Amino acid sequence: MRRGYWRESGDAVSAEEAWDIWAPHAYDVLLEVARRYHAVTTYGEVGKEVQDRSGVRTSALLQNWIGSVLGRVVRRAHNQGHPPLTALVVHKDDGKVGVGYAEVLQMAGQPPVEDDMQRERHAASARLDCYRYFEASGLPADGGQPALAPRLEEAVRRQRRSAPQPRRPSCPRCGIQLPVSGACGYCD
Repeated sequence: MRRGYWRESGDAVSAEEAWDIWAPHAYDVLLEVARRYHAVTTYGEVGKEVQDRSGVRTSALLQNWIGSVLGRVVRRAHNQGHPPLTALVVHKDDGKVGVGYAEVLQMAGQPPVEDDMQRERHAASARLDCYRYFEASGLPADGGQPALAPRLEEAVRRQRRSAPQPRRPSCPRCGIQLPVSGACGYCD
């Protein structure tokens, strides 16, 4: 098996050259995603697509290079006045944006967001900006709503359903759970 970075023709390229070649392809992939309301893509899908479109391949692990490619996308979007297209890229397993999303915040002059769900809400809002800016198909007439990535949204829903319901207070005298009225039917 071949190692490193190379063109399908067989010529070796440096990692930096590969990233520079892949970045415009990643930008185009994300533009396509941005044109479908509430669409997202995964890091793996972007990685495969940029290699297929460019004819430049690598044996390097995705996590060792995708951030460098998407960092170039972040800077290009910012420089062109486009919304942060990398908000459309999420992890396959949990539907969350990656740690590289911090570069989106940095480019916008915003402080880092340490809380996962706050970062996901920011990314959801940034995705909505993308859908609006690039006139996504399926965008409602009212401009749409920010949404978590589908996998994450489902996990949040499951968590809410399985969370224990708050228990109503009990009567201080007999210990029976009080009805909504708050008056014990046995002791009062």
